[in-house]
Amino acid sequence: MLFAIKEMVRAMNERFEKQMNFLLELDKVKEIYRQNYIADKSRKENDAEHSWHSCVMAFVLAEYFDKDVDLLKVIKMMLMHDVVEIYAGDTYCYDEAGYADKAEREMESAKKVYGLLPEDQRDEFMSLWREFEEGGTKEAYLCAILDRIQPTMLNYATDGISWLEHGIKKEQVIKRNKTLLEAGEPISGYVRGIIENAAERGLLK
Repeated sequence: MLFAIKEMVRAMNERFEKQMNFLLELDKVKEIYRQNYIADKSRKENDAEHSWHSCVMAFVLAEYFDKDVDLLKVIKMMLMHDVVEIYAGDTYCYDEAGYADKAEREMESAKKVYGLLPEDQRDEFMSLWREFEEGGTKEAYLCAILDRIQPTMLNYATDGISWLEHGIKKEQVIKRNKTLLEAGEPISGYVRGIIENAAERGLLK
């Protein structure tokens, strides 16, 4: 009996150790900088800030989506989907060359970072990451909207600094935000207004 208890404690400690190692590794998300700037224009946003901001948006904007959307699942998906960039790096959404091997890089990274966890959690988070990438569920659809509207809002709020730095064209932003423009009001109108006004002001080519 005593041996069984010791084995159980040892197994629990191993599980906890894996979880803590994973959580410590996630601190690296704070070091991954994106191309858009924070609203005061002082610096670029990091992945941790993007994930947090998008999750807050999920709660605030939930009323504009189907009532049966699993919001907890959305939050998990939003918090986990950029974790793979710890090893794969951030690929700028308008970087066509970077997208050539993005899926491969991120798959290898996903296996590595989620592999730090106990098997059940590894499988759960891998599944959520794949669901986000495939975009076939209501939750993944909402995540796609949140993932795009957050940087669009910031790009406009910062007078298009990032767009101007990269010479981004109006047509590119329209293509990137197709999901937003088809989301229905008020989201589609909000994003359409941003794009049209940014083009009028010369923030987009």
